[in-house]
Amino acid sequence: MKLPLPEGPLNRALVILLAVAVLGTAGYFGYGVWTDDSCATGVSKVGKECVGVTDGSYVFNDDLGPVTARIKEENDSVAGKNPVTLALMIPLVSDQQAERREMVEQVQGAYLAQYRANRESGKQPPIRLVLANPGREYGQWQRVSDQLAKAAADGKQNLRAVTGINISIANSEAAVHYLTAEKHIPVVAGPMTADDIANSKADPRHYPGLARIAPSNSDQAAALAAYGAGIKPADTLVVEDTRENDNYLATLRATFAKLTKGAPNAPETFESPKDFTEEGNLGNTFDQMVPDICSSAATTLFFAGRPVQLRLFLVALGDRKCNKPYTVITGSHASTLMVDQKFESKWDALTKSAGITVRYTALAHPDSWGEASTEGPGGSKAPTAELADLLRADDTKQPDRIGPADRRDGRIIITYDAVTTAVAGIRKDVGGSVAMPSLDDVTQSWRRLHGGNRVDGASGWICLDQFGNPYNKAVPIVHLDATVRGAVLDTVAWPLGHAPDGNCSIGAEG
Repeated sequence: MKLPLPEGPLNRALVILLAVAVLGTAGYFGYGVWTDDSCATGVSKVGKECVGVTDGSYVFNDDLGPVTARIKEENDSVAGKNPVTLALMIPLVSDQQAERREMVEQVQGAYLAQYRANRESGKQPPIRLVLANPGREYGQWQRVSDQLAKAAADGKQNLRAVTGINISIANSEAAVHYLTAEKHIPVVAGPMTADDIANSKADPRHYPGLARIAPSNSDQAAALAAYGAGIKPADTLVVEDTRENDNYLATLRATFAKLTKGAPNAPETFESPKDFTEEGNLGNTFDQMVPDICSSAATTLFFAGRPVQLRLFLVALGDRKCNKPYTVITGSHASTLMVDQKFESKWDALTKSAGITVRYTALAHPDSWGEASTEGPGGSKAPTAELADLLRADDTKQPDRIGPADRRDGRIIITYDAVTTAVAGIRKDVGGSVAMPSLDDVTQSWRRLHGGNRVDGASGWICLDQFGNPYNKAVPIVHLDATVRGAVLDTVAWPLGHAPDGNCSIGAEG
């Protein structure tokens, strides 16, 4: 049955307005429902991913479930005790299994450092840890950085440092500069190795408040050169990725150019996809490249590329027709192969033909300062043993289960040390008696973390110079072993060619 419209033009107008209002209201709520960008408190949906900051209440991906739950429990345990907040800022969502595994390991390392710090007798303030997801390839770095800046200004949250920063690309560089130079928030980078995201004599305040704990690519190269002094440039060839806006690749290319100066052949080049976690058609590219490598005099290949491309290259080189042994030397990101399921069935590439030795400079290795190591200047066994004890969660009642954990690729170790360094800076503020240090207090403290104030890291001594860079930091040189399907320690080398003195003092050249 149709209801008649009320008589008269005024009444008809009122009905029409009412209808428009109802439709408008429905449209408003409909818009709210269909475009709701909230994933959780502090976490918003941008595109197809959730980015933002959580105290452990939100799980960014299922793999992170166990360790995120432990972080939430630890944060709840320090609530109301005037804690200081640290943020782990790394991408926490990925379609790639190997990247997700690395994310888990880094969060595990951060949690274990938080857990340990909150049980150091008499040490204040307590540590609250938050996870900050800037999106894939740090695509939403500014949105998340602004959230962290608000937490730094909030007297209840008291965020005092950002840790993590795990890949050296243009977006992560922008994030570091924004946080340190514009928001004045101290940053302790984790597995970041590019030479150009650092303070230096030429530009000592470009990133005010930045501390790094991993040896730079040039430091790694110096250590590698000291170890492999017998490598003749005439026997070398560089294979390099020419993709732009990747600081890690740029510094590897420059580093390897120096190490191979005088090599008879120009580098073999390729360009990876913009999303460097994708394979693209590079399998075919490397298949076509290998015959040229075979026809060259090179037996040592310097590979300037990221893990996905390294995997494809090793598979192609393993199927070579020439029966020549090769040594492939590359950067620290090669550790990803140990957690890459796509490499699980490809380890035989290293044993085919006359064999391939993959050698790289690791950020950390559990055997560097393990039970069988010789303790001396540059590292200590105690932090390594302590971290190993924390990881024996099923055998003790310490940090509870955090999911499968493996120290061999170094990610847990280096992130554990990054958070431990941030804690040391916060708790060793300038005056020594400030319960809640200011952001500037923490920034100033980086200059004190050497000598007697060094950080005894599980990756080795962390002695920061006046620019916030690790001075003569231990560099584990490892090779991939197909038998154990992991990295085996060859030696510990040093950027200066020798271990630091027992006082961890900074030389005049620092």
